[in-house]
Amino acid sequence: MMAALLALALALLAAPGFAQERPATFADLAEQVSPSVVNITTSTVVAGRTGPQGVVPEGSPFEDFFNDFGGDEPRRSSALGSGFVISADGFIVTNNHVIEGADEIEIEFFPGEGQPSELLPAELVGTDPNTDIALLKVEYDSPLQFVEFGDSDGVGARVGDWVMAMGNPLGQGFSVSAGIVSARNRSLQGTYDDYIQTDAAINRGNSGGPLFNMDGDVIGVNTAILSPNGGSIGIGFAMSSAVVTNVVDQLEEFGETRRGWLGVRIQDVTVDMVDAIDGLAEARGAMVTDVPAGPAEDAGMEAGDIILTFDGVEIEDTRELVQIVGNSPVGKDVPVEILRAGDMIDLTVTLGRRETAEAAAFPEGGEEAEPQTTNMLGMTLSEVTPEMAEAMGITAGAGLVIVEVEDGSEAAEKGLVSGDLITEAGQQKVASIADFETRVEEAQEAGRKSLLLLVRRDGAPRFVALGLE
Repeated sequence: MMAALLALALALLAAPGFAQERPATFADLAEQVSPSVVNITTSTVVAGRTGPQGVVPEGSPFEDFFNDFGGDEPRRSSALGSGFVISADGFIVTNNHVIEGADEIEIEFFPGEGQPSELLPAELVGTDPNTDIALLKVEYDSPLQFVEFGDSDGVGARVGDWVMAMGNPLGQGFSVSAGIVSARNRSLQGTYDDYIQTDAAINRGNSGGPLFNMDGDVIGVNTAILSPNGGSIGIGFAMSSAVVTNVVDQLEEFGETRRGWLGVRIQDVTVDMVDAIDGLAEARGAMVTDVPAGPAEDAGMEAGDIILTFDGVEIEDTRELVQIVGNSPVGKDVPVEILRAGDMIDLTVTLGRRETAEAAAFPEGGEEAEPQTTNMLGMTLSEVTPEMAEAMGITAGAGLVIVEVEDGSEAAEKGLVSGDLITEAGQQKVASIADFETRVEEAQEAGRKSLLLLVRRDGAPRFVALGLE
């Protein structure tokens, strides 16, 4: 009986559904792609010491020490990183943080026949700090061996697929490490983040190097690690080629990025907002909280609209929308489907350019909070008087000011604080306590369990749903 069970288990493991192809060796892949991987050395002028200096008599045994330790002369500091060649004419991709602030950039190629044996100076073509990508260019009298980008969303980049990293870890020279894709779509606080997580060893000096799939295509640029001690613990991150290819194309063509710009402030739709929004069946999409002068306003978009599709793509959350908009060409006419007061509306937005429009559309600064009457939904609310309006830099009747939030209330749990300004309730403007009471009554009569509020803090808007029971 035991033998039969063992035989069955072995048969199941050998069945096609359980089969897993493991590479017998990575040597062939490493030999194929290594000529395109480079070491990058940067140098930066560091100002010499200023102020009083020690005076050492000539011939003193300490003279050499002080001379070597430094003086008024500028010194040079060096840093090491990795990169990879993406074209025969010498374009090289690396991380922005590898070359940021460098006065000189030199490229060392993998040793081999036909490879440049000397260090080649590199010219900086352009950088994108938002994705930590930089594009360099070297000149050489023969075509260089290069690698191509692969599909970071396809086969070979799935969770569990084998990958190989190459670079110059800790300045030790060309090195290979292997592992699997541990996770996808990781974010490290950047607006356009789309990182592949891998357990292939990545250390300092690997930054800017390629992450290969088993076909020898680059599916990511090794950028960061999560580590308590500065060394690899098997949690590394590579910016996906889906992001990098678009950035590199723009840097090569323009020397800078030119991202699409919708011109709205947005926030995620949370589960507790669904019941308060007509026509919304689930928590998805991006809710518009503010529409300054720009492409969205020109197209007729309004605060309170929920963007459900953009250019034919269903939007799950704000992160997805930001990435899709940013990857769209400037000037493109894009169909956008929105939900407004229970109705689906089709708009067409002509995208602007984020790099030039964002600062003008959303200048920093805003109103300062001032306290002042009526207690509803765990909040003390006050109409905006002329004195408050002047102090806060807003117009009288612009909404209701939260004077106090009751401890332990839902409003407190949702992060509302004194000084917040409520400008809409139930997706309608409120200018008085009477308006607010009317919105509450309407929501209760409609059988709603919550009321959607548009709240502004320091000029930045967001929607909050508060329970009515």
